[in-house]
Amino acid sequence: MLINMNQLLSVAKKNNFAVGAYNVSNAELLKSAVEQCEEDNAPAIIAVHPTEMAYAKDDFFAYVLQQIRNSKIPFVLHLDHGDTLENVARAIHNGFSSVMIDASLEEWQNNVDITRKTVDMCHLVGVSVEAELGTIGQTGNHIKEHLQNGIYTKPEDAERFVDETGVDTLAVGIGTAHGIYPTDVEPKIRIDILKQITDVVDIPLVLHGGSSNPDSQIADAVHNGISKVNISSDYKYAFFKEARKILKEDDGWDPNNLFPKAIEAAKEVVHHKNELFDSLDKADLYQGMDPWRGQLL
Repeated sequence: MLINMNQLLSVAKKNNFAVGAYNVSNAELLKSAVEQCEEDNAPAIIAVHPTEMAYAKDDFFAYVLQQIRNSKIPFVLHLDHGDTLENVARAIHNGFSSVMIDASLEEWQNNVDITRKTVDMCHLVGVSVEAELGTIGQTGNHIKEHLQNGIYTKPEDAERFVDETGVDTLAVGIGTAHGIYPTDVEPKIRIDILKQITDVVDIPLVLHGGSSNPDSQIADAVHNGISKVNISSDYKYAFFKEARKILKEDDGWDPNNLFPKAIEAAKEVVHHKNELFDSLDKADLYQGMDPWRGQLL
């Protein structure tokens, strides 16, 4: 079942669990996320970055939509970190039910203006909009600088931003970074800031950079108001680690020999994340939802 982010996260927020957003760019990663979430009876978000959308091409999303529309599990097809209105328009054209417009590196007024334009356009066709306030760091050479100088979301700014833009969900900067952390870096999610934001903002909050963080911190964030957690690196790492192992041991080249074990390795991570987010069997909460009207019948 395809629904939008408002429909998906309103239920998650009300019931105090989070939904995993799994980035995909090919059929194997899609299979890993969709099949495991179906097995877990867990709602999920299929996320696609603009670079992934450019790689996969428009026709791929007809296949994606067929898979998730025909599923008994509620899914959202979401543009992750869209950076232009052109990206957003292409996502809408491809049947996405949710988009993110990320102007978080812009000056305040530019971020507000771009987000507001996106909201006005998307709400005309029932597409939800996510935005970002604060900074979500990048791992690698820049991670230590980010942890020292990253911009945490100010609660008063979050309240004002939501009021001025009408955005549906908000990604907040509370100490995470995208990718896999170096071994000498210990991330720390600022639960104190998260609590302050939830005191003044009613819409669902999003945690980007969900991979490679301690499970206890992610669980704490979910318990304290995070409704969506983005996962890309963790399950892709498991997938390609297994693929490299198979290629090293076997010089075969048939996809049906290479990918099944890699898919199973990725599925183990997806299952663990669904457990961590407390989303197992939460798909039952969406039974009777009318995807056209956005309400439970």
